[in-house]
Amino acid sequence: MAGVEGRVALVTGGGRGIGRATAELLVSRGAKVMCVARSEQDLADVGLEYSVADLGKPEGCAKAIADTEERLGPIEILVCNHGIGSAHEQVIWEQEPDDWDESMRVNLDAPFHLSRLILKGMTERKYGRLVYTSSTASLVAEHAGSAYNSSKSGLLGLMRSVATDGGPYGITSNAVLPGWVRTEMAERSARAEAKDRGISTDQVWEERAALYPAGRVATPQEVAELIAFLASEESSGVSGEAIRVALGSVW
Repeated sequence: MAGVEGRVALVTGGGRGIGRATAELLVSRGAKVMCVARSEQDLADVGLEYSVADLGKPEGCAKAIADTEERLGPIEILVCNHGIGSAHEQVIWEQEPDDWDESMRVNLDAPFHLSRLILKGMTERKYGRLVYTSSTASLVAEHAGSAYNSSKSGLLGLMRSVATDGGPYGITSNAVLPGWVRTEMAERSARAEAKDRGISTDQVWEERAALYPAGRVATPQEVAELIAFLASEESSGVSGEAIRVALGSVW
């Protein structure tokens, strides 16, 4: 099985959590991986090739792509995993427009810019794999998360558009929808919820775990395994799909 061996992959949000787990898994299977994030310290700790870029700006997206192609070669796999969570959000009538705008720039505009810039080369080479990390919140909205919910829903529309436009050129496009995963971003939301409710962070995680038949939340590695499959040559028959990694729950 060819999998991802020898393929050049750009993994955004690669400094921690699901992105780091994905980057490390792809490398272990023979891919050449560029990790991208805003924090150089996080990226350096991973120990893989990296590019420091602010993906909330079009020029940051262009830099990440240029760095990858100059150092590793043409991009064959794009894993759009970076994002802003909802810990800072309010109910919609109290939501700050600036928070909405930032979430859209990072969670939705950046994947568009990255995809737009990468896809032309993929059509010429007649091969490409794009995987977007959305969320179960794209299907079942969470409370006080209008920007996050909307940006993650919009990401599904982008993914399906790429699948439609890129399909004739050997390109697939899919999304993974994790439920609760104990990443740093989710930890921030747990702390915020615990403070609001006057309970401990551990209690918040116990309640989140209880949402799932397995009685636990998913791990970054479990999400990374699905991403790695969707990034592989063997996933050629799967495109335009939004796949939950939520242990049997809608969340």
